[in-house]
Amino acid sequence: MYIIKLNATESTNVYLKELFAEVALNDFTVVVANEQSKGRGQMGTVWESEPGKNLTFSVLKRFDDFMVSQQFMINVMVSMALYKHLKKLQIPDLSVKWPNDILSGHHKIAGILIENILSGDKIQSSVIGIGLNVNQMHFNNLPNVSSIKLILGKNMDLDELLSSILKSMQETFAVLNAKDPSIVNTILENYKSVLFRKDKPSTFRNENDELFMGFITDVSAEGKIIVTLEDDVKKEFGLKEIKLLY
Repeated sequence: MYIIKLNATESTNVYLKELFAEVALNDFTVVVANEQSKGRGQMGTVWESEPGKNLTFSVLKRFDDFMVSQQFMINVMVSMALYKHLKKLQIPDLSVKWPNDILSGHHKIAGILIENILSGDKIQSSVIGIGLNVNQMHFNNLPNVSSIKLILGKNMDLDELLSSILKSMQETFAVLNAKDPSIVNTILENYKSVLFRKDKPSTFRNENDELFMGFITDVSAEGKIIVTLEDDVKKEFGLKEIKLLY
């Protein structure tokens, strides 16, 4: 593991991708920044983070033989590695808000952005960006956002936390590299079991800005969310097709 520490950058994902385009980087090269001026989340959203208070970092994960059709498993592995470590810290009421936000109760404490670099029908490598709210106390009135300090009432050492999260990620990816279908399937089922509002009546907004009710009942192998609608009709939705409201 090789860790590059930056005082400030626009985006750790962008920095790592540009560096990878110029230099042959080893697996699990990490870029961590004290401050991100243009941190990004899913669907072009902005990740806001107070300098020096949180973890904003990106990890390069290289693959030898990993099909594009299985790319959702990368999301599952990263989500569960982060979830399990936060569980060890005794963060209460943890869940994964599809596809990869980590919540405590109804409050978001972490987000993940994965960008894959492809070679034909295979994933050559992934740049995995993670933003974790750690010691920040104020979020400019952003709704449904919290931090480890707000939840647990204590400061965390950022370097120690980063080191332990990276170790958890390495252990989880080792399972994926072992290519044992039963273990990989177990992790996928664990991911499904901790989904936010799974099997509970929930409100969604579709791409036409229309609201509807349904139950999250499953996630497909391709990463689409499966919602049970009226009359027990099940429908799959992609990331751009649906938004789960709090």
